[in-house]
Amino acid sequence: MEHDEKVLAALADPTRRLLLDILAAYGGASATTLATQVTISRQAVVKHLSVLEKARLVSCDRVGREMRYTVYTQQLESTAQWMVSLASDWNRKLKSIKHRAEMDE
Repeated sequence: MEHDEKVLAALADPTRRLLLDILAAYGGASATTLATQVTISRQAVVKHLSVLEKARLVSCDRVGREMRYTVYTQQLESTAQWMVSLASDWNRKLKSIKHRAEMDE
């Protein structure tokens, strides 16, 4: 299965993971609200949210005059499933290598 590199790149940044955690805890928030919860500027928060949105990890809706961001769980679930599958494949391969090495002893 080919996996979206944008998702992995977005999740690689600790600030973006923190923003996702905050969004999940709040159930959604504006960039202004998020900026009060982190040590970076609102402008930097908006840039991180843009990366998360392009990776389809958050969605953005206009609520009055503000843009409200929420976690898009489908992409996270898909990524988690892919990672579990990848780990399972590696475990099988390593088990096979271990078995062959033990037979050669």
